[in-house]
Amino acid sequence: MLIADDEPLMRAGIKAILGTADDIELVAEAGDGREALQIVRERRVDVAVLDIRMPRMDGLACAKELRVVAPSVRVVMLTTFGEDDNIVRALSDGAAGFLLKDSAPEELLRAVRAVNNGEAYLSPMVTSRVVGMVATSGQPKRQEAQKAVEGLTDREVEVLALLGQGMSNADVGAKLHMSEATVKTYVSRLLAKLGLTNRVQAALLARDAGIAN
Repeated sequence: MLIADDEPLMRAGIKAILGTADDIELVAEAGDGREALQIVRERRVDVAVLDIRMPRMDGLACAKELRVVAPSVRVVMLTTFGEDDNIVRALSDGAAGFLLKDSAPEELLRAVRAVNNGEAYLSPMVTSRVVGMVATSGQPKRQEAQKAVEGLTDREVEVLALLGQGMSNADVGAKLHMSEATVKTYVSRLLAKLGLTNRVQAALLARDAGIAN
């Protein structure tokens, strides 16, 4: 994985946390988004942890560019409390994880592992803020989401609804009596049908459509 943060002390702290995990390898560090993009072009990176606020190129711009140059890279964004506009932009630009900088160390490890497995991870505080934004998104957005869902099969709607509840692939499989591999196939199909980048966006769509109850 790759860390991009303009604060050396923050990078050192993240590096120390990652050093406690045998299943995660830190391959590079970057001081800004532009440097991170260069690293990704030169070597394999599965997960990139990006600070939102960086010089030259911030994390939001970097995440958006990564969708083009390296779409297989999973992005976890780091931010401080209260940046709601950044949450929306990051999710729209394909970030699969979102953490506050004051999150517990084990939460960072959970986030990295989750996004590497094709799942999503939002810190609890971020989740509550996202849900609040969805709740106040208005009738036009709900109608748009409901129209998008109309083209799905009954089973796809069931899977989408459970994604909207924040369930992992294993949880969805247990609930619907499907293998985890089958759930992954459904999730991939849903993203393709709905024109979405990751399951976070799918979960938000499910909440907008009113099916994630």
